[in-house]
Amino acid sequence: MRILASDGMEKGAVAKLQAQGHEVVEQFYSPEELAEQVKNFDVLVVRSATKVRVPVIDAAAEAGRLKLIIRGGVGIDNIDHKYAEEKGIAVRNTPRASSDAVAELALAHMLSCARFVSAAGHSMRENKWEKKAYAKGIELSGKTLGVIGYGRIGQSLGRKAQALGMKVLAYDIYHVEGIENENMKYAEMDEVLANSDFISLHTPSLDGKPLINEETIAKMKDGVNIINTSRGANIDENALLAALESGKVRAAGLDVWAEEPSKNEALYNHPMVSCTPHIGASTVEAQKRIGAEIVDIINKFFA
Repeated sequence: MRILASDGMEKGAVAKLQAQGHEVVEQFYSPEELAEQVKNFDVLVVRSATKVRVPVIDAAAEAGRLKLIIRGGVGIDNIDHKYAEEKGIAVRNTPRASSDAVAELALAHMLSCARFVSAAGHSMRENKWEKKAYAKGIELSGKTLGVIGYGRIGQSLGRKAQALGMKVLAYDIYHVEGIENENMKYAEMDEVLANSDFISLHTPSLDGKPLINEETIAKMKDGVNIINTSRGANIDENALLAALESGKVRAAGLDVWAEEPSKNEALYNHPMVSCTPHIGASTVEAQKRIGAEIVDIINKFFA
């Protein structure tokens, strides 16, 4: 088979697929180019950069060769997956492979917000010694973490937060039995917003409507810290910036952005923003697990 990895693939996975006799092409294409190129492949593997929308799916369906689209990661909102399935093209993802990597980055942003790690480190590179400016750090222990979206990543973060002495309030439309305890409970959205010192987002984007906006921020504690390693569309960046300026939001840790690469210089340059360029799943271990899961998906699908 011919496999197009439009956002690249872990080397070990490429080697395994090639050893099985498949051709793997690692090449990014613009949406217009992808609509043409996808006609020549049996499998399309994407991460977050490639968007597989209706025109691409229509072109693939008309050609009749593409049978499987795999998202190397958790969310599949960069793929019009329902439409693809209707056209006879299966869609799969790798939900287990990167959960701990993303949860650890969310925790890293929490610690960075709490102790000014990003800003203080940057100031030292400018030959400054601003010890007094960063003397008002806070501790995670004893604080409440609100997790919006308590799936694999949210649960992983919740366990880590509890190990650091935090209490966890989780909002999710699905409740997993047997995981609540004295330091973790499910709660309604308004309770999570009103009682959390840190709020971390772990949901797909919902029809382009941001979860964090002027209205929801108003329901939060003064001095709340907001973490987003899910989807950039989950936050109204203008509302967040205004809340950072007013002090309603103490700090924010952001790995994902409304537009990527982000052009919102006012937000990512804000002194109380800890920022990274969408690297949640970018660990050596996670990429190996994702690659192995992709190989397994392909083998089972075409068995």
